[in-house]
Amino acid sequence: MERDTIDTDVLLVGAGPASLACAYRLARLLEAAGDKREIMVIEKGAETGQHILSGAVMDPRGFDELFDGKWIEEGCPVEAPVKSEAVYYLTARGKVRFPFLPPTLRNHGAWVVTLSHVVRWMKTRVEVLGVNVFEGFPGKELLWEGERVAGVRTADRGIDKSGAPRAGFTAGADIRAKVTVLGEGSRGSLTKALVSRLGTDGPNPQIYGTGVKEVWEVPDGRIEPGEVYHTAGWPLRSSHYGGGWIYGMPGNRVSIGFVPALDYEDPRFDP
Repeated sequence: MERDTIDTDVLLVGAGPASLACAYRLARLLEAAGDKREIMVIEKGAETGQHILSGAVMDPRGFDELFDGKWIEEGCPVEAPVKSEAVYYLTARGKVRFPFLPPTLRNHGAWVVTLSHVVRWMKTRVEVLGVNVFEGFPGKELLWEGERVAGVRTADRGIDKSGAPRAGFTAGADIRAKVTVLGEGSRGSLTKALVSRLGTDGPNPQIYGTGVKEVWEVPDGRIEPGEVYHTAGWPLRSSHYGGGWIYGMPGNRVSIGFVPALDYEDPRFDP
């Protein structure tokens, strides 16, 4: 099958916060050095941010370093600064507040954000520096030269459920790059193929949880923007790791979520 070939210096797969931060930092370094290189980002979603799990508490240190402390004044969308926080152990009938905040759950100085909005803003920042962001282009497979990754082939368009071409079929392009960066999320298909072929999972392979994450609108006065709660305990058994959260946002909205580990023994368990 005949395919278009596109050459670039650096290819980043996935327009999430990690890839866009990488693209921004690299573009700034190249600009400072007076070195012109082409940086390209491909994103499977029809628009950047479409596949981002949005509600989050963000530690600002990374953005302070990346954007020289000017990210808020440059228009980065944030919901609210964290102004109060607590951790509760839940039972079927009540709750017990922790007398202290565990270090991993301390969010003083952090911000409640809608991450999909943040990455859309990051896209505008990298494009100002000349980075090309192509939306609606999922990576299908890695291109190899021996045991070296040489780029990515994007998915074919206009195919049916069985993979056969339909009217309007367009073959995916081969994007060849000197450097390929995979930032496609926690369970990316290209990353899985890379790990399988090169055995790069190492002595500490990733572990995963599953769960639910939603944004709710609640009655007026129920929660204030910047209130942050984390929970442990019920409805999980004492032997099952996991927990939940509630983050207050403007407009009477809350990010609410519940994520348990995958090592549960009861096959009937459903988060």
